[in-house]
Amino acid sequence: MKKYLLILTLFVTQLMMAQQDCATAIPVCRNSDIALTPGGIGNIPEAASGGCLFGESNSLWLTFSIETAGTLTFVITPTGPGANSIDYDWALYGPNHSCANVNAVPLRCSYAGSGSAFFPLTGLNMTATDTTETAAGDGFVKYIDVLPGQVYYLLLNNFSPTVAPFSLSFGGTATLLTPFDNNSAQVYQPFPFLEPGINQDGEITICSNPATFDFSTLSAQILNNNTNFIVKYYRTATDALDDINAITAPIVVNAANTYTYAISYVDPTQPTSFLNQCREFNTINFLDKSFQLTPVTLTECSNNNTGTATYDLTAAAIGATPNLTLQYYPSMAALNAGTNQIALPYAYTAAAGSVFVKATNEFNCVTIVEIKLAFHPTVTVTEATLRSCFIETNPSTGLFNLASAVVNLDPGMTKEYYPSETDAINQTNEIINFGTYIAPTGFVYVRVMNANGCYTVAKVTLIVLPPVYSTVLVDKVICMEDKTTLDAGTGFNGYQWSNGDTTQTISGVGVGTYWVKLQTGDCWTKQEVKIFPSEQPVVSNIEISNNSITVIAIGGTPAYSYSLDNNNWQDSNIFKDLNRGDHTVYVKDAYDCEPIVVDITVPNIINVITPNGDGVNDVIDYSSLSGKKNLILNIFDRYGTKIHQADKNNGYKWDGTVGGKKVPTGTYWYSVTWNENNKNSTPIKFSGWVMLKNRE
Repeated sequence: MKKYLLILTLFVTQLMMAQQDCATAIPVCRNSDIALTPGGIGNIPEAASGGCLFGESNSLWLTFSIETAGTLTFVITPTGPGANSIDYDWALYGPNHSCANVNAVPLRCSYAGSGSAFFPLTGLNMTATDTTETAAGDGFVKYIDVLPGQVYYLLLNNFSPTVAPFSLSFGGTATLLTPFDNNSAQVYQPFPFLEPGINQDGEITICSNPATFDFSTLSAQILNNNTNFIVKYYRTATDALDDINAITAPIVVNAANTYTYAISYVDPTQPTSFLNQCREFNTINFLDKSFQLTPVTLTECSNNNTGTATYDLTAAAIGATPNLTLQYYPSMAALNAGTNQIALPYAYTAAAGSVFVKATNEFNCVTIVEIKLAFHPTVTVTEATLRSCFIETNPSTGLFNLASAVVNLDPGMTKEYYPSETDAINQTNEIINFGTYIAPTGFVYVRVMNANGCYTVAKVTLIVLPPVYSTVLVDKVICMEDKTTLDAGTGFNGYQWSNGDTTQTISGVGVGTYWVKLQTGDCWTKQEVKIFPSEQPVVSNIEISNNSITVIAIGGTPAYSYSLDNNNWQDSNIFKDLNRGDHTVYVKDAYDCEPIVVDITVPNIINVITPNGDGVNDVIDYSSLSGKKNLILNIFDRYGTKIHQADKNNGYKWDGTVGGKKVPTGTYWYSVTWNENNKNSTPIKFSGWVMLKNRE
């Protein structure tokens, strides 16, 4: 227990004259070294009859009792600055010395040796033979033989004028009586007095300085369950030595001060026992393990003006050291309750405000620091609209220069362009050719970033201006030989015709394909217009009946007009009372273009044949029309049954017979068909009836 006793160096230095007389001798209750500093002479000059002592300068009394018989030695060694010039004298009384006898002769007496090899040591040893030091001695005298229960008193005096400490070490085969070596009453000092990594007794960690501390909580760690031991706590070593002003309630302690505890042995069954005088002391020092952290502000981007930002709380320069355990909480209430701890402090998304860090060191000291969360200046954007003329080859799209969209006017901004807001946020599918971006009507998104890397996404509306066509400029139909005027209509800013004209209208244009470019704002729309030749009507066929003809016209644009002289026109397609022979028919449609001309022949009408061989009216004969194409004569009976066909094989004639036999006298119908020899091969049909008279 050497460490326990060393603190007495301080005790007696502060004590000065408190305990230097025999009756108040300091009990020494174990063989371990002790260290003390005597000061003053006390109340009674006992050293006047101290044998080899010559008065008191700075003295103190010690007392001890013997536990086991044997020899006893000790060495007194001056310590501290100038120890080699300190001269300690001493006198040993006993056994069973009476402190009332101030003139008692000491059992042993000596002082520091005079030779340089011995000075300043003194004491008892096993080799000396004298019991009192002589002038030529080495400072040591003969050991003593001791028996159990004997009590001795040792008077020590620093003869030197300098107040100086010393150490006292016991030796020999005997042991001192002590309550602290009894295994059933062993004093022990586990944590916190021997803290891991500190290796110093009596040091207690505090997490604030000053701090309130209850010393009574240490008693169970200092003592075991033996009830003969009492531990008390004191603010000073002097209070501990004098056993005054003991601490009985929690007090405010300071790491700058040293506190003391004393362990006393009290055996109520043996109130006069020497052991009841035994006290051991030790210091209690408080180690301030508190630490400070620095409140800081983290500033991040509230990107896209979401009102939140993602913070790396672990990057906050709060002054944390590697030995600290850090926990992050969204509020002080959560920290105090130990709830809602931030699980991912390196990627914490939150609004502007504060979080709180609970930092704990290896001594379980806690410091709480605030991290304020702030935003960098936000990137302000406005929506924009870009308009582009349609691309002629793909009118649903336009060519846009996205960089011309004014979404932010602040200097130093960086812009990136994306087809969707999600792409702009994630920076995927960036539009590289933003200066020549082809797109339909829709949207693109601009990621506008400042020097801090903060961004906001702006929407840009893309509008493709569609082609604007003239509603009055339409295809026309004119006669092939005619000319006309094309009018693009009003409401346009400019005109560019395919013939080079830049007017609203162009005149004197004939059949063909034309275009005009029409300007609306900055856009030009190319519109094509065609002038078609009118479709000429066609005389599909002409029917001749007696001296009338019926002209059948198709195609072209009704209504039709008809003429036989290209001068006098009629709406009816029937011409009557025509002479036999060749005629010219003229037909035109509603466009009044050059008429269609068809030459026809009105043949002679044969109404009676008498096939009697007299050479007069013996046959129906249309061979005069043999120059017509596809000429055919068909004969029908009164029931409509064709009974004869006359063509080039039979000379276009009928002699009133069928299969070489004469048919009965009666009325028969006939028709003559052919195609006129014109480019349209106009079909002609001539029909009539004939009276056949056959002589039986």
